[in-house]
Amino acid sequence: MALLPHIERETGASPDATVIWLHGLGADGHDFEPLVPELRLPQSAAVRFIFPHAPAIPVTINGGVTMPAWYDILAMDVERAVDETQLLASADRISAFIDNEIERGIDSRRIVVAGFSQGGAVAYQVALSYPQPLGGLLGLSTYFATYKTLKLNPANAAIPIQIYHGRRDHMVREILGQQSCEAMKALGLDPHYKTYMMEHSVCPEEIADISAWLRKVLSL
Repeated sequence: MALLPHIERETGASPDATVIWLHGLGADGHDFEPLVPELRLPQSAAVRFIFPHAPAIPVTINGGVTMPAWYDILAMDVERAVDETQLLASADRISAFIDNEIERGIDSRRIVVAGFSQGGAVAYQVALSYPQPLGGLLGLSTYFATYKTLKLNPANAAIPIQIYHGRRDHMVREILGQQSCEAMKALGLDPHYKTYMMEHSVCPEEIADISAWLRKVLSL
């Protein structure tokens, strides 16, 4: 499978770890690229950050306007009606990045999948169904769209999971983050959950926490 267009940033020569980071609706891979230096990872760390670009598709909740999206969102109710077929197709496209990183010599246990908002829903599907153990799963202001249908792969039954959410988020309400956490616990997973006094965005405290979490799960 051909890889989606994407951006790569490396914090050092000969990376031995990878973070695949998915943007939200209407954005692109450049959205989180500026955070790489803000994470202030150790100078000795050699991490490859990959920021894929979602394809442009019509989005129902935005009047059918074509924009970068991992899948169509059909309604903005609490349950978030989504086009699950498109979500699963996007998950396959992201799994291809993991496959490629392994082929490039990165141990699967040193690959982290992260996603913001809509990208987080894809990240959850990717990481929890991937057939080799991964290094971690990071959900940012997101929701678990496929919790009713996902088949957890035993390889990632113990994957480190961190969920961050804004208490003032009116785009993806915090209850969706809480529900994601509970759904994961119901699958036997051990997610960690933290909130910030922010809207649908990221904040400096969260960036510092992401950095600390990456250092922990990747032993940086």
